[in-house]
Order: sequence, then C-alpha cells, then structure tokens
Amino acid sequence: MSALSIIAVPGIPEIHPGDDLAAILAEALEPIGVEPNDILIVAQKVVSKAEGLLVDLATVTPGEEANALAQRISKDPRKVEVVLRESARVVKSWKHPDAGEGTLICEHVSGHISANAGVDQSNIGGEDMALLLPRDPDASAAALLAALTARFQTRLGVVISDTFGRPWRLGQVNVAIGMAGLPALKSEVGNKDAHGRDLAVTQPAFGDELAAASGLAISKASQTPLVVIRGLTWDGNTGQASDLVRKKKEDMFR
Repeated sequence: MSALSIIAVPGIPEIHPGDDLAAILAEALEPIGVEPNDILIVAQKVVSKAEGLLVDLATVTPGEEANALAQRISKDPRKVEVVLRESARVVKSWKHPDAGEGTLICEHVSGHISANAGVDQSNIGGEDMALLLPRDPDASAAALLAALTARFQTRLGVVISDTFGRPWRLGQVNVAIGMAGLPALKSEVGNKDAHGRDLAVTQPAFGDELAAASGLAISKASQTPLVVIRGLTWDGNTGQASDLVRKKKEDMFR
C-alpha cells in the first residue's frame, strides 16, 4: 500500500437547493487532481442542501405527539414534529436534569439511528431553518459516484458522512450514512492474526473508518465538505452504508 493521504478540498461554495453538486465537487477537485482509487468523503449537509431538504420551522404545525414530547424534554415542538416525520420510531427521549434541552434518539427512515433523526440546525443559516438527512443516502452516493466517475474516467469511491454520537462513549465521530463503489464491511473471517490464530468474527467497518478518518482533516467551522482519502485499495466487492445497520434480529439492545 502506498502512503495514505487525507486531503481536505478547499474552494467549495455555499450549496443551494437544485445545485449540481457533482459538478461543483468536480470543479473543486481539479486543482489537486484525481487518482485511481481516490475515495471521496462528502459531508451530508451539502448533499441535503443540494437535494433541497431544508425546512422552515415557521411553516410547521406540531401535532399532539410532538407537543407532548416537546414539553417533556423542553424542546421546540416544531422541531420535534419534523423529527417525528423523519423517523421510523423514537428509540429514546431523555433530558438531563442540568440540560436546557433534551434529546430524541430516533431511527431515521433510512435505518440509521442518531440524535433527532439527523435533523440539524447548525451551519445552515436562519434561526428557524432545519436540515434533513437524505431519504436514501446510498442512492445519493450512487448518483454522485456515477457523475464523478463519468467526469474523471477512473475508479472512485464515495462516502456520505454525518456526525453521530455513540452509546456508552462521549463525543461524536463521523460515520458513513451513504456509500457507493466501496465495501461497507471488510471481513477478516478465515484469515489469521499475527500469532497464527484463526479470525472468526473480525469485520472492520470500512465505511465508518473512512468517514471517521475524514474528520481529522476538517472542523465544523472550516466549510470544507469534501475530503479525499488517497492511497487505499479495495477488492471488487461493493456495498452500501445500510449494510452497517445491525439487523433487528441481531440487536440485543432493542
């Protein structure tokens, strides 16, 4: 394997609904060039903005369930209503006694579980604006991959990343919510460890490792929603970020 590089790509303008995101990303990539097997990590926010997934909370009328939840956890009932609309289910609602506002842990319609079903109000402008996750992040990644592969005529991978918290651990980390052209998981089952012992269950979450690595090159205030990871290779198997979601029958915590 060649040296691994993690490159934050500058020069990407503010994204608006209807923008050709693939063309904008391609233009930003031209100065650094594109090499075979480059992996493009794209922040969810620019994907959602281009897809027009902005909601003006001033236009939202909360229902009975949203009002009840909002009162219990001291949250804007309009935002709670939007969260419920984006959720397959509410996993947990909770408010710390010392916190001004509580949190809803929800299963998004795409299957990913996160705070507030990914509904976010940071870095989008407008106090009453909220941004939603793509309804099908894997399809969004596949569309970007098709356009960028056609533009650069080389093998690429695309990961759409978002920042999630983790149960039992403090802090947040970037994870893969959409993928195309890459395996989401890499199985080491059947291989041997450094001491010759057979590996029976080892399965690195390749998609999440890539997304997390991109976080080393950017910050919340840097406005660099595209990172190139260069120097990795992968086999011909490809998958989707939905492959990383544990099946309900295997989930001991539900």
